[in-house]
Amino acid sequence: MADTLRRLVSTSSFRVLQDKLETWHSDYHLLSCDQNLNRCCELIELTAKIQGQLFAILNLTSAEGGQYGGADTLKSRLLPWLGSCFSMARPSVSDDTSLQLMQDSVEKDRKLRELSLSHDSNMQKIEAQLCSTRIQLDSARAELADAHDELDETKNKSATTLLATEDEIIQLRADLRAAHDELEIYKRKMSSTDDYERQIRLLRDEVTYLTTQKAMLQERLVRSRSPSPLPRLPRTSSPIRSESPTRAQLTHSSRHARLVSRFSDLYAVERLEAQTTLRRYIDDLEMVQKIIFIAAVESFRVAKFAYRQFKLRVRKTLASTHFGPETLEDAAVDYIVRNLDLYDVQASVNDVINAMNVNPRISFPPEVDFVLVSVLIRETCRVAFAMQTLEPPLDVAFASDGELYSELRYRRSYDSEFSAPLVLYHVWPALMEGDIVLVKGEAVTRRGAMVRHRSRSASPVRSRSLSPSRSLVGFTNIL
Repeated sequence: MADTLRRLVSTSSFRVLQDKLETWHSDYHLLSCDQNLNRCCELIELTAKIQGQLFAILNLTSAEGGQYGGADTLKSRLLPWLGSCFSMARPSVSDDTSLQLMQDSVEKDRKLRELSLSHDSNMQKIEAQLCSTRIQLDSARAELADAHDELDETKNKSATTLLATEDEIIQLRADLRAAHDELEIYKRKMSSTDDYERQIRLLRDEVTYLTTQKAMLQERLVRSRSPSPLPRLPRTSSPIRSESPTRAQLTHSSRHARLVSRFSDLYAVERLEAQTTLRRYIDDLEMVQKIIFIAAVESFRVAKFAYRQFKLRVRKTLASTHFGPETLEDAAVDYIVRNLDLYDVQASVNDVINAMNVNPRISFPPEVDFVLVSVLIRETCRVAFAMQTLEPPLDVAFASDGELYSELRYRRSYDSEFSAPLVLYHVWPALMEGDIVLVKGEAVTRRGAMVRHRSRSASPVRSRSLSPSRSLVGFTNIL
């Protein structure tokens, strides 16, 4: 029986019967009457074959049960069903209902098989996970035991080395305090390094000056001991310039080179720092560069005025006590060179800021001040003040917007129009020694510069309001 049932399952007769029924249902209205009858007869024949196989299985199954095996089932189910099929003219259940019940039964069986397979698969997965979890749990337990052993060992070691560790910590803290003290000492030494270097330079200049004076005195001593003394020159009312150089004259070349180099550093360092600071408050790069240029020019103007005032005070102070081979003018300049630290640079910075507040060519947001560029102004004032002690003094070139561009004095900025002949505005002034250009400045050249300059000439002084006293001080400094 098992072989007969296996063959029935392998042939998939019910599935073929279902496929034929679906095909006939889809083509029913397209086929003729004879074709539909042929399809129905074909299905009846297939059903009869299937029923014949089922009856063969029924016979074999009842035979396996013995002589009386399955008799009750045949009496209770098969014989009544056969009697009702042959005796009743029409069954109580319609064909469609019977087919629907068969389909429902087949569908339930299929779902039960799928659920059974899914259940078996899930059980296998769960068992596999359970095994892996047990393995991991055993491994974790072993690691925990090892960790406990290591912890106990560490506790034992810590207990034995605790006293030594405390002593080491105390020693390290003492070393740290000593290192901090040494660091403070080194910082103080570093802060005084600049003073030491300045004193060394002053001492070297003093040695050079004294050496020169010694040579001059030795030469005079030799002349005084010679048998033919030189004739004494008659005194005149006009002072005669001494032949012995002062310290300012001896250090002129070194100071000249140092100040020219410092002016170049102002352009490369302090100017860029001031430009970066101003760009935080002003988006217009042209206005930022104009502010920096005017700050540099005003710093030179104020520093020159401060130098003249300082020089007058020195001459007045030295006039009553001056004596020596050098003139009063040379003595005053030499005193200023020796005491550049006496220059009140903060007063000059305030004068420059006041002059910029009333300058009609620049504007600034009212919530901030020109104090933002005070570092640039202070360093430029110091350089300009020291340049006035040279002979001849150094100064920045006169510049005005819309002037003819000069290759000797300026170089064009990267955003300039290189074919434009006129200067739109200046970025940095040129350093002059008389009519000689020592350091070139920077300018922006554009076509139509004169037109733009004239259209902006009527701009207001500044966007912020100035008090009458502040404006009066600014105009007084300009005059």
